Amino acid sequence: MARERDLDLVEVAPQANPPVCRIMDYGKFRYEESQKLKESRKKATHISVKEVKFRPKIGKGDFDTKVRHMVDFLNEGHKVKVTLQFRGREMAHPELGSKILDQVLTQIGPLAKVEASARLEGRNMTMVLSPDKKAAELAAKKAAEEAAAAAEEAAATPDTTPESTPDTTSESTPETTPESTPETAPDTVPDTVPVATAAVAEPATTGDQPNDPA
Repeated sequence: MARERDLDLVEVAPQANPPVCRIMDYGKFRYEESQKLKESRKKATHISVKEVKFRPKIGKGDFDTKVRHMVDFLNEGHKVKVTLQFRGREMAHPELGSKILDQVLTQIGPLAKVEASARLEGRNMTMVLSPDKKAAELAAKKAAEEAAAAAEEAAATPDTTPESTPDTTSESTPETTPESTPETAPDTVPDTVPVATAAVAEPATTGDQPNDPA
């Protein structure tokens, strides 16, 4: 029957009684099985321990950066080993290391749980954190509910901002300035220039004078 269909007769359950065989394309069957194996490997999570190191006199910027890396590791499902390194005279103040570790736990919040409490090993103080999926899901759910409640409250409260009213300023009225009337300049009175009275020279008397007798 398998030869008539140009297929293969494959024994799929040899331990069954009687054994189970299937008529199939064996090459296609092997390809599908390899694809299923690849998908299962992709979905499998490989849990490893990531180490993040701190110093007692670490700055605020470096501290926030390292905590962000820890959050990324925990979200990926990895465990995180927090190591606090002491140098020189810092060994005399282990309380500084405990303070740093407390700040780490406070900033991470419910995302992680303490798997191994802080302990001093030589010059290092270590603590192991593991992801707490249930607490993280509850925190995310609570945050989503609070955001939804805030959105509903914002939608329920009417907007009390007054609508933009049209400008009620009076329309531009024509100017009522009186027309410019021609100036009525007073009649120009001619200047009273005194007439120069020219002295009239009396004509010289050119009459014949009696000649003195010689």
